[in-house]
Amino acid sequence: MDLKKIFIKDACPTKVGGQAILEGIMMRGSDRTATCIRFPNGDLHMKTEMLPTPSKWMKFPVIRGVVAFASSLVSGTKTIMYSADVLESYDGPDAIEIEKDKLEIWMENKFGKEKSWNIMMYVSVVLAVIMTVGLFIILPTGIVHFAQRFTENEIILNLIEGILRICMFVLYVVLIRNMQDIKRVFMFHGAEHKCIHCYENGLELTPENCQSFYTLHPRCGTSFLMFVMVISLILFSLLGWPNLFWRVTSRLLLIPVVAGLSYELLKWAGRSDNIIVKVLSLPGLYLQKLTTCEPETEQLEVAIAAMKAVMVDPETPCFEGPCDKEGRPIVKDEITEEEVDK
Repeated sequence: MDLKKIFIKDACPTKVGGQAILEGIMMRGSDRTATCIRFPNGDLHMKTEMLPTPSKWMKFPVIRGVVAFASSLVSGTKTIMYSADVLESYDGPDAIEIEKDKLEIWMENKFGKEKSWNIMMYVSVVLAVIMTVGLFIILPTGIVHFAQRFTENEIILNLIEGILRICMFVLYVVLIRNMQDIKRVFMFHGAEHKCIHCYENGLELTPENCQSFYTLHPRCGTSFLMFVMVISLILFSLLGWPNLFWRVTSRLLLIPVVAGLSYELLKWAGRSDNIIVKVLSLPGLYLQKLTTCEPETEQLEVAIAAMKAVMVDPETPCFEGPCDKEGRPIVKDEITEEEVDK
């Protein structure tokens, strides 16, 4: 790993971020987001939305990390569900028939499509939080509880718990990495990072220029998760090794503190390239090697379209519908040069 290609000396760090979704990418600019999805026939679908007014809590260090984490969890789930909904609406020659289950049909009949969609989104967020807390917070400390038979050293017990938590998370990523749909998402993840690198280095946004960069980026959400793991290891160690009930309770109560500190560390890593930041970022960067894959031209074109759609004049209206590779809306009756050539 060449850190000089990740912490690029002449790059100009920005606040631009993104998220890989099903067959697409969501880019977040200074005033709006752009979600670009590629249909099986190659056509691009775009949805741009203005960002909400920042919360007053975003002015306070650590607290803003908790707010940003909760907000990104909801918006991230919403964006993934939106991409699934758009892909489901595709009726081209390569369309995949997706049958709705009985629960989904009942909810739509009972609450309407939009309201049932919102219910399912928030239920998904709650379930995701419960599964994450159970799998990566409660389970590790429960397993290590039995290690007290061999040692009562609090430092060693906390260290074992922290290392076990990290190993479980890495194993989880390794297991899902080779699933076809997940691998596609990881390719879009790599395209997102390459595109942001290209933009921050002042180069023209082309697939060729983007492809010359690493798929690893110091300001990635994957690094945030690794910071969470490391900070929780350190913070939980300060609490000693109380009984199982209080150990689980204390870890749950400290989740907001861990998230807030991790957010501040990620912001620092994103705008600095000193040796301390590089060392602290290494675990997250190595994890990114698992959560990103080398993209193809089609993924880079989606990333570029989404990036260009957020890098527009603030007065530019938002839109939803078909777009070209420049991230511009296509009028239905408009015949493009590409279509004429076909």
